[in-house]
Amino acid sequence: MNILVGVTGSVATVKLEKLLHCIKENIKDRNIQIKIVTTARAKHFLVNSNLGSETILDDDSEWLWEELGDPVLHIQLREWADVFLIAPLSANSLAKISHGICDNLLTCIARAWDFRKPFLVAPAMNVHMWNHPLTSVQLRNLESWGIQIIPPISKKLACGDIGIGAMEEPECIATKLAQVISEIYEA
Repeated sequence: MNILVGVTGSVATVKLEKLLHCIKENIKDRNIQIKIVTTARAKHFLVNSNLGSETILDDDSEWLWEELGDPVLHIQLREWADVFLIAPLSANSLAKISHGICDNLLTCIARAWDFRKPFLVAPAMNVHMWNHPLTSVQLRNLESWGIQIIPPISKKLACGDIGIGAMEEPECIATKLAQVISEIYEA
């Protein structure tokens, strides 16, 4: 089972290490491989992370090809992955994906995704961004394509605001992912 985990420019990216641990714990009976795709803004939150031997890919990775005809990374990752999880999904990346913008490795993968395979997102943003009317429109767009939304939770956010917008806890995200993967194996 190949799991592609995307992280975007949300402070919840600091939970990536815990999320990966929870995924491995929840799916420990499966032979899984994980690759991480990060946006430029997400890298800011990964500076002190210990992600071990996980493969981490970014926009620079997308442009390593040398001549026309070389493999295209976002297409290779689309084909490699059995499931795509973006956690956290920032308001910016939500807007890009919901409108088909593909200006970085992560959004290119989303645009090229094979929707016969599971695609899950866990939004994370400020309460005011979450409550903006565009957010629900953009989420409905994603759901209409078959993308599964793992809703944010209400708590005190990093900025000090209290309300809905925090990424769901890593344990819950990993449990949801494990359920989706179990459905794949049962099919």
